[in-house]
Amino acid sequence: MKLLLISNIASHYRDSIYRLIDGTFDCDFLFGDELGDIKLMDTSVLKGDVTLVKCKLLPGRLYWQPGVQGRLGRDYDAYILLGEARYLSTWLFCLRARLFYPKKRVFFWAHGLCGNESRIQKFVKKLFLRLPNGGIFLYGNYARNHMIQEGFDADKLFVIHNSLAYARQLGIRNSLKPDVVYKEHFGNEDPNLIFVGRLTRVKHLDLILRAMGLLDKDGRHYNLTLIGGGEQHDELQDVTEELGLKGRVWFYGPCYDEVQLGHMIYNADLCVSPGNVGLTAMHSMVFGTPVLTHNDFAWQMPEFEAIREGETGGFFERDNVESLKDALTSWFKSADYDRERIRRNCYAEIDRHWTPQFQIDVLKSHLL
Repeated sequence: MKLLLISNIASHYRDSIYRLIDGTFDCDFLFGDELGDIKLMDTSVLKGDVTLVKCKLLPGRLYWQPGVQGRLGRDYDAYILLGEARYLSTWLFCLRARLFYPKKRVFFWAHGLCGNESRIQKFVKKLFLRLPNGGIFLYGNYARNHMIQEGFDADKLFVIHNSLAYARQLGIRNSLKPDVVYKEHFGNEDPNLIFVGRLTRVKHLDLILRAMGLLDKDGRHYNLTLIGGGEQHDELQDVTEELGLKGRVWFYGPCYDEVQLGHMIYNADLCVSPGNVGLTAMHSMVFGTPVLTHNDFAWQMPEFEAIREGETGGFFERDNVESLKDALTSWFKSADYDRERIRRNCYAEIDRHWTPQFQIDVLKSHLL
């Protein structure tokens, strides 16, 4: 079987799954460059033919990806396209495939319906998501269940989840041991919270600080380590000083060393991501640290599904600092709280469902 994978960008974080696809299928790749500020993978490691094109931005934040249309008449048996409705080139490709090449199987790799769409957005996305004749590889069960409720064929919706550089992270994880990195830095043995990622407004990181401030007044103290840089760095420092938490917050700065990141995550007690959690959940859990995030799932990223209440993390009411404060208290006061048990739970969740091997097994079961 000859396969063509078409995506808007060759994201670095997908390096592992793309390599596995390359080694499993007779596959070519067509990548765009829409998100120019995202770290890219080295596509020269792929043995399949790789074509890089410059996506064209059209009025209304629509896109056209060159080179897509000409691939339809070639000797490919199946196609996987990014399921993004802003790409007019994908609309035309799928319509032409339906009309002139009905035996060729077309699949989307997509978020699907999230439940937060406006009426018009929902109408357009439903039309778009019915275009592929092969089916849709979805990031999560939440979207799948929502789409089934909206009338989509359950037999054509396949949950593929997401993955990072699992093999490398597993090697790092196997070398990790508890140490006193946080005790030495903060000079106490209080619970250690962590966030790894860009310090941007959309992450709502000030909520962690405000919840810590409320807890501090009640005599319940926490430490927080923020690993990353970003536009909100100075503002978060100001909030930290305003709340009297200067000695409790470690602005670690950006870190791209996976060994050091693994060490910091492993030795933390809880990752807190007040905004959409996304890949942060997977990065945290692969190194054994549970995740706390908001419970408005229509506005979450698919990776929230890795969080099982009380087992691999928990949830609080979106944008509600009191709810976050209560969730932190409940997490550490739980009668069955056991850091090592939680660590094992996190490992198991990632190892079962959020790896390149899981993804390639899903692809093989529906493509071969």
